[in-house]
Amino acid sequence: MKEYIKGANPYMPLWEHVPDGEPRVFEYKGEKRVYVYGSHDTARTEYCGPDQVVWSAPVSDLTNWTCHGVCYESADKSILFAPDVVQKGDTFYMYAAERKGSCIVVATSKNPAGPFTNPVKTELGFDPGILVDDDGRVYAYWGFCKQYCAELNDDMATIKPGTLRENPIKHCKAEWAPDDGCVDEKDAFFEASSPRKVNGKYVLIYSKRYFTKQPQFGVYEDCNGFLSYKYSDTPLDGYKMGGDISLNGGELLTNADGTKTMSYRWGNNHGSIMNIEGQWYVFYHRQTGTDEFSRQAMLEPVDVALDKDGKVFIGKITYKDGQPIASEPVEMTSQGAHINGLDARKIISAGYACHIFGGAKGGPNGGNGGAYIKPVYDKTDSCSAPIVDITSNLSVGFRYLQFGSQSAKTLTLSLKALENFKINVHVDDYKGKIVAVLDVKKGDSTVTGQILSGLIGKRAIYFEFLSESKNIIAEFDTFTFD
Repeated sequence: MKEYIKGANPYMPLWEHVPDGEPRVFEYKGEKRVYVYGSHDTARTEYCGPDQVVWSAPVSDLTNWTCHGVCYESADKSILFAPDVVQKGDTFYMYAAERKGSCIVVATSKNPAGPFTNPVKTELGFDPGILVDDDGRVYAYWGFCKQYCAELNDDMATIKPGTLRENPIKHCKAEWAPDDGCVDEKDAFFEASSPRKVNGKYVLIYSKRYFTKQPQFGVYEDCNGFLSYKYSDTPLDGYKMGGDISLNGGELLTNADGTKTMSYRWGNNHGSIMNIEGQWYVFYHRQTGTDEFSRQAMLEPVDVALDKDGKVFIGKITYKDGQPIASEPVEMTSQGAHINGLDARKIISAGYACHIFGGAKGGPNGGNGGAYIKPVYDKTDSCSAPIVDITSNLSVGFRYLQFGSQSAKTLTLSLKALENFKINVHVDDYKGKIVAVLDVKKGDSTVTGQILSGLIGKRAIYFEFLSESKNIIAEFDTFTFD
C-alpha cells in the first residue's frame, strides 16, 4: 500500500486549520521541539473559534507534527484571535486574545503544550507579540492599523510606566486606520506584530498591507498577504526599513513586460521566523475554501544575514562579493520542510498545490468564483483536500516533487470527471515541456498515463485541464507516479 505524503505544505494534516501561527522552540523534559500556537479556524463562517490547540514537531524533523489538543478555551466562549506564547524561567505564558482580540489575557503553564490556566487581564491590545530579552526584560507589541509597544512589569501583564510607544513603525492607509499623519506606503503596518531577536538585532515582523500597486509582486489592489520586517538596535524605537519575507499569493508568474501575476488567491497573513537547528524558517498561513475562514499553516526555509553595516536581510537573499545586497519574499511551495521535494511515488493530495491559475475567468484560482481547495475536516491519515470547480484552461502546480535517479514511468490521478477533458502534464513551468497526456472521460474516477520522457530529480509539476465544455469539468483529488 502506498503512503500519503505528510508534513508537506500545509505542514499540519489537511483537516486542520490553524492560521496566525507563532513558532517557538522550547526544551521540555530534555527534548527540544518546535511548538506552534495560532488561532483555530473552527467556526467555519467567521475567523477562528473559541479554543486553541497546540502542535509540535521535533527540531530534527519538521515533517512530523503532533497535536497536543486544546491548550486554552475562552472563559466566556467568545472567539479567540491570534495568541503568542513565551517562556520566562520555568513558566510558559500564553497571551490569549479573547472577544475577537479586544481583551488580552495572560495564562500560565509549566508545560509548553498547556493547558494554560489562571488567565489575568493585561493592558495589551490586538495581536499581541512578546519578546523576552536576553537580560530577562519583557517587551510587548500589538495593534491593528496602528502599532504600539512597551516594556512589561514583572507581572507580565501591565505596562511599565513611561515605556509605551505609539507607531514604532508607521501604518497602512485603510478605512480602519487612524488619520494621525503616520501613514507610509513602504512601512504599511496592518496587524500581526511578532518581535524576534536576530543576531543581536531587534526584528519586528508584521503583516504589511500594501495600498499602492507593487507590480513586482503581482499586487494591483490593496493587499495584506505579506509578512514583512523592520529592525533596530533597541527594542522600542529606532526601527529601520527591512523588507518582505513571505507572500501567500502562490508562485509569481512573469508577464511579458516583466511584471508579475500571482498564481494563488492571496489573503491575510500572520506568522514569524524561527531558527531551528541552525536553519531559519518563516511560518505563515494561506487560504483555502472561498473565504478566509479555513486557513492553513505553512512554512518555508529562509536566509538571514547581516551586512557589514548591520543591515538585516531576511528572505531570498542576493549576495555580491560575499555580502548581502538585497532580499525578496521566498517562494510559496508545496514542499515545506521536505526541502528535497515531495516523494513523487507517494500519494500526493491536490490540496498541496501552490499554483491554481487560469480557468474560464483567468487569474489566480480561476478568477472570482473559480476553482479552489475544498476545506476538509475528516480526521484520517488518508485525508485529502480536493480542488473543485475546475474549468477548462486551469493549471494546477506543485513545487516541488522528487523523482530520484530513476525516471517515473506512469502517472495515476484520482478525480471526479464531470465532462470529457484532457490533461497535459508540464514540467518545470506551467507552460513547460509536456511529459504526459491523459484523456479523461465523463464519469472516470481514476486515470493513468505514460510518462513520455525522462523525469528525474527535483522538479515542478503542473496539470493543465483542457476541455470543449464551458462548464465545471472536474474535481481533482490525488496523484502519484510509478
